[in-house]
Amino acid sequence: MLVFFDFDQNVLTPDARQIVAEAAGAARRTGSATLSVTGHTDRAGSQPYNQALGLQRAEAVQTALEAMGIERSRISIRSQGEDEMRVDTADGQREPQNRRVEIIIQPGQ
Repeated sequence: MLVFFDFDQNVLTPDARQIVAEAAGAARRTGSATLSVTGHTDRAGSQPYNQALGLQRAEAVQTALEAMGIERSRISIRSQGEDEMRVDTADGQREPQNRRVEIIIQPGQ
């Protein structure tokens, strides 16, 4: 599942909250599933800044998942910053499709 963010933001939009709620519901239905939450950015800004922003986005999704009843121990977070772009762009270019968090639900054992 993909959660998109506005430029230079780590705040969940109403649409993003809906997607996170869908992920939380799917995780609850599978019982012991774990969630991998990875933050991404576009290439505007420096690489260190984007790495930190990607992590802030992942943390925002983690916080929302926890508020929706998913235990922190079931959520792993990381940042890819401007690596692993969804749309390849030049350095410094803004791209809405790259400003995202990817949520992967992994069924439990």
